[in-house]
Amino acid sequence: MSKLPYTWTSCSLLECSNFVRGVTYTKNDASDIEAPTCLPLVRANNIQAGKLDLRDLVYVPGTLISADQKLRAGDLVIATSSGSISVVGKAAQITSSKPMTFGAFCGVLRPRDGINFRYFGHFFSSQAYRQTVSDLARGVNINNLKRDHFRSIAIPLAPAQEQQRIADKLDTVLARVDAVNARLARVAPLLKRFRQSVLAAATSGRLTADWRITQEAAPLEDVTLQEICQTGRVVTYGVVKLGEATSGGTPCLRTSNVRWLRFELKGMKLIDPSLSAEYGRTVLRGGEVLVNVRGTLGGVAVATEEMAGWNVSREVAVVPVNEAMANPDFIALWIGSDECQRWLTGVAKGVAYTGINIEDLRALPLRLPEKLEQTEIVRRVELLFAFADRLEARLQAAQTATTRLTPSLLAKAFRGELVPQDPNDEPAAELLRRLAQTKPDTTPRGRKTRARQAT
Repeated sequence: MSKLPYTWTSCSLLECSNFVRGVTYTKNDASDIEAPTCLPLVRANNIQAGKLDLRDLVYVPGTLISADQKLRAGDLVIATSSGSISVVGKAAQITSSKPMTFGAFCGVLRPRDGINFRYFGHFFSSQAYRQTVSDLARGVNINNLKRDHFRSIAIPLAPAQEQQRIADKLDTVLARVDAVNARLARVAPLLKRFRQSVLAAATSGRLTADWRITQEAAPLEDVTLQEICQTGRVVTYGVVKLGEATSGGTPCLRTSNVRWLRFELKGMKLIDPSLSAEYGRTVLRGGEVLVNVRGTLGGVAVATEEMAGWNVSREVAVVPVNEAMANPDFIALWIGSDECQRWLTGVAKGVAYTGINIEDLRALPLRLPEKLEQTEIVRRVELLFAFADRLEARLQAAQTATTRLTPSLLAKAFRGELVPQDPNDEPAAELLRRLAQTKPDTTPRGRKTRARQAT
C-alpha cells in the first residue's frame, strides 16, 4: 500500500466492523411465498454488481433468525462461500430499512460507531479489496471467506470528518459515472436499429428512390435465391463430418465463423484436404454468399478471394451467385435484413437444434433491382455503415474510459487523494484507539447447523 496521509492509518476490517454469520436453514424451512412470520433472505445470487437484486428471494421463519442476523442500513452483505472464485467476496451495502436477513453462504460486516458506513461500503468496490479476496479465498474444492480472513484484509482509514467528505464526493461522482454508463449503454441498440433501418430502406427501394428517378431504373424483379445462382450450381451445404487436421489442413467455416455481414475467423477449424475434396461443390472460389442454416441462424457474409480453396461445414449453406445477374454483397444485405431474417426464422424447424431445409432456402424470395442499382445500393449502405462503425468505435472508446474511471476514483479515494486533508481533523489513529477500547466484538457466530443449508 502506498504511503497514506499523516492523519490516516490502516486497520483490519474486524477492527472497524463486526462480523455476523448468516442464517442456517433447511429446504423445508424456506418458501418462495411471503408470510407474516417470515423474513426475506438474501443469498449470494442477490448480490449483483455491488447492489442488491431483490428478485428471487426466499422467506424463512423469524424463529431461525437472531437479532444480529436482521439486516440494518449500512451493513455490508458479502458472499462468503461458493464454488466460483468470482462469486466469493461479492458485496452489497444495505441502503433500506426493509426487514431482511441473509443466508449461511453470506456474512455481514457491520461498521462500528465512528466509521462512516458509506466510506466503508465504497471500499468493497475497490480493486484492492477484490484482489485481496481473490488471493485469500482460494480453496481446494470450494472457495471460502472465513471470519479470520477479514482480520487479514486492511482498509485505509481516514479521519472521521474526511471519511464523510470522501463518501460525499464518491457518491456524487460515481452517480455521474453510472449515469454516463447508462446513456452509453443505450447507444449500441440505437446503432443496431440504425443498421437494420438502412437495410430495410435498401431492400425496399427507398434508399435509392432518387437514383431510380434519375436513372429511369427498371422495376424490381421477384426471384428466388436459387434463380440467381450460377448455371449448373445450386444452393447447398458443406461437409457433414468434419474430423480434424492439426496442421496443413483446409480451413472450414462454421456458424461461429459466419456472423452478421462479417466473418469471425478466430478458432476456425481445419479439416483434412482429402475430406474437403469429397465436398468439391462447396469449395469456395470467392464471391459466394454464406448463410448459417443450422443451430445459430442469421449469420450471412460474402466469401472473399482470400478464402478460395476453403470449405464450409453442413451448418453453413453456400449460395454461388451468378454475378452477371446479382451482386453478392447486395444478396448478403438482403438476407441480413430484418424482413428476410424473420422469413428464415419462420421456415426453421426443430426445437433444441433448429435448422433450415436447403429446399426452403433455395425458395427464399428476393425483390431484385437491376445490377447497376444493386451496386449503387451496396455503395450507399457501405457509406452509412462506415458512419455507424465510426460511432461504434467512439462508443467503445468512451465505454473503456468510463470503465477505468470508477477504479481510478476509488483508488484515489483510499490513497487520500480525492479530497483535501484538513489539519484540524482528528487523526484516524485516535478513532482507532477509541474503537480498540470499546467492548470487543461479541456478535453471535450463528446458530448451529440443524441440517445442510438449502441451495
